[in-house]
Amino acid sequence: MITFVAAATEAARLAGEVLMNRSGMTKIEYKDSARKNLVSNIDREAEKTIVSYLSEHWPDHQILGEEGGENRKNSPYKWIIDPLDGTTNYVHGFPFFSISIGLEYKGVIQAGVVFEPARNHLFSAEKGSGARMNGETLSVSKVRRLSEALLVTGFSYQARTDQKENFENFYHFSRAAQAVRRTGSAALDLCYLASGFFDGYWELNLSPWDTAAGSLIVEEAGGRITTFDGNPYSIYAKEILASNGQIHGEMIEVLQKKSQALP
Repeated sequence: MITFVAAATEAARLAGEVLMNRSGMTKIEYKDSARKNLVSNIDREAEKTIVSYLSEHWPDHQILGEEGGENRKNSPYKWIIDPLDGTTNYVHGFPFFSISIGLEYKGVIQAGVVFEPARNHLFSAEKGSGARMNGETLSVSKVRRLSEALLVTGFSYQARTDQKENFENFYHFSRAAQAVRRTGSAALDLCYLASGFFDGYWELNLSPWDTAAGSLIVEEAGGRITTFDGNPYSIYAKEILASNGQIHGEMIEVLQKKSQALP
């Protein structure tokens, strides 16, 4: 029988074909009044492709998808799907977006796949078996000081209505780290951290499908993931702090700084 990772890999590649073949054919809708949270017909088509493939193998499994909501089948297995992480990038033709598929069993992520179709990068992990990119073993960086670290973050769709939402953290980290980037795909941010390109990552107001696969990939690559105060992380939490482990304590210190007025 096909393994969970192999099935998620095939489903992600099929969805990747949808994204690449339908580029430039998007019909945009907005999920919020601020017109920042985009969804397209391509998101929905890609998710339908993933769900259809996985359901052929495990029709009794639960599905939690960004565009399709939650189906509450009576199974301890739950597939958590983001068919297009980085929709804004995608609709603007910026080639930094991904498909994320994670499998949760009794509350614990057991398998995860993130596919970056524009560069044909396939990141995968199975709990206890390490993380890989296109078959090559992944390992987090060895940077030991925050002052020498390259960090990455994101800003949620609430940033327009909440002026302080993550901007103060961005300001403090910009002063403490070597540099900070913002890419637009949480799943890929985590995978690039697992690959050693980034040394640390933090973000607010994410959803389970944003981090289900990527969080496992980071942990299996030797990284550390917690909440901002260092407590155990859950994909259902609204904040995430991930690092190579070496700079985690320093990042927690920055995130615990009291609110200060931005210059």
